[in-house]
Amino acid sequence: MREGIVVVGSYLRDVSVVVDGFPSPGETVVGRGLLQSHGGKGSNQAVQAARAGADVTLIAATGDDEAGEAARRLWADEGIATDGALAVEDAATGTALIVVEAGGQNMIVIDPGANARLSPAAVEARRDLVANAGLVVGQLETPIPAMIEAFSIARRGGARTLLNAAPAPASLPDELRALIDILIVNEIEALQLAGMDADADPREAAARLAKTVGLAVVVTLGAGGAMLIDTAGRRAAASALDVAVVDTTGAGDAFVGAFAARWIEDGALDAALAWGVAAGSLACTRRGVVPSLAGREEITEAAAPGMRPAMESGGCL
Repeated sequence: MREGIVVVGSYLRDVSVVVDGFPSPGETVVGRGLLQSHGGKGSNQAVQAARAGADVTLIAATGDDEAGEAARRLWADEGIATDGALAVEDAATGTALIVVEAGGQNMIVIDPGANARLSPAAVEARRDLVANAGLVVGQLETPIPAMIEAFSIARRGGARTLLNAAPAPASLPDELRALIDILIVNEIEALQLAGMDADADPREAAARLAKTVGLAVVVTLGAGGAMLIDTAGRRAAASALDVAVVDTTGAGDAFVGAFAARWIEDGALDAALAWGVAAGSLACTRRGVVPSLAGREEITEAAAPGMRPAMESGGCL
């Protein structure tokens, strides 16, 4: 397989606080442990993929401010190539406000800031980076037209594409859907994109969505692990690790980054699924996103051959 991952996506400065319970509308609660850290799905996934051993380039937009400078220092420290990063002079770096409940669940509000300036023209200016990748990874915290441009360039250049359709829109534009090789969503996003009721079976949603992509659909199930169905109808599932949950923020990004890093090595979807679940589980054990992203050795040990899922033809998960 061609080597190298290009991530096209967001960077956010995360501001999080822990509370004993989420407030009701109009209620004020006292928080504890304010934490400011790096975030944004694009950046998080790039960092996880790099820690898992992949060669990673990031195309992202930040403000021309202190937070943007901090982001570029992070990427340099993680060995992520920043040829594609741009600093926007008249926009602030994006921010995420995160409330973490004591049990580990979270609520998040995002101000996109400079992420909204990642345009198709900006992606086109970085055409060579995208076209020469082995895998182009995207999410939906940046404008969809830029993602369509990136995936279009990838397809023409022979690169594969992976979309983490989060946060999920009411529907994906047909133009984007037609450019996706691997789709990764959580169970709520799967049902929404498949046009199914909230109480429907996410496995059926995955089967429907698999008919619309080039290679496979993966649905993450939180404490239930994750499932995968490819276009040939083969299925696999991996159970989440038994861990003490501290903070679930970023677990989905850990899954995507580790999945991409393993898949780019030899195209083994089952091994990539095991790595994704291992990384996502480990990410729940520490507070903050970047500090919780595991390295290759830890992921490899957690995703040992004994827990690697086997691809099966048909049947139920």
